[in-house]
Amino acid sequence: MNLFLQQLVNGLSIGSIYALMAVGYSLVYSIMNFSNFAHGSVIMLGAYFGYYAMTLLGLPFLGGAVAAALGSAGVAIILERLAYKPLRDRRAPFLYFIITAMGASMFIDNSVIATIGPTPKMYPNVFGQGPISIGHIDIGRVDLAMFIISAVALVALILFIDHTKLGKAIQATAYNMKASALMGISPSFVIILVFGIGGGLAGIAGILYGMKYQVFPQIGAITLKSFIAAVFGGLGSLPGALLGALLLGILETFVSGYLSSQYRDLIAFTLLIAMLVIRPSGIMGKNAEDKA
Repeated sequence: MNLFLQQLVNGLSIGSIYALMAVGYSLVYSIMNFSNFAHGSVIMLGAYFGYYAMTLLGLPFLGGAVAAALGSAGVAIILERLAYKPLRDRRAPFLYFIITAMGASMFIDNSVIATIGPTPKMYPNVFGQGPISIGHIDIGRVDLAMFIISAVALVALILFIDHTKLGKAIQATAYNMKASALMGISPSFVIILVFGIGGGLAGIAGILYGMKYQVFPQIGAITLKSFIAAVFGGLGSLPGALLGALLLGILETFVSGYLSSQYRDLIAFTLLIAMLVIRPSGIMGKNAEDKA
């Protein structure tokens, strides 16, 4: 029983990080109907922004998190303006968006390798040493911080989407972009807003993931897991992305704890294939024409 609870706690911790990453995919997909595969590079840059803010500038963790969020949000918006907006203006096929996203991701990753270098970097220890023990369960301080900060950020996002005019504008644009434009909502502004929000959450995910492990140019590869979580929950569905991320995190930790960590990725990608075959729209996604 203790092992079960320990693995459950670990799964919720890593699942919360997957959730921060997955909502970025879902938000962009809900508006533009394509999967932004450059999202992982934005997360990677967020990890570097936070690292240098805390080491070179000497900012505390909160300052580093704000720097990571703002820096990643800025990168995401610039990426949309330079790479995706020209395609939207030309009404290019959605396949072009995916190819452009992959190219942008490769460009950013290799630019970091060429300038900063491939050597992994370690965040300073800001949460203290040793786990927090609750009964027979040990909770890592970084894991606890990951879960709490992710939960606060995601709750704030849900409240923003459901209870603000900008959030309603995002919902309206996601439902029908042409109709929302006729009602006076600027689709271009909503797209910038969505990329900014997704980028900000990516920055927070990057600094938290970097603090748990290391910071290196290929850290964005972890977003493959968050993409699986978004597909599993339902692309374009914010609650689905959250549910899929938590379930994937829990599943991975149980597989690692009870079987072997070698099967962790195998189970994750098997889950993706099975979901695409059995229910392509995901657990909470709506049936819609797949445009990308």
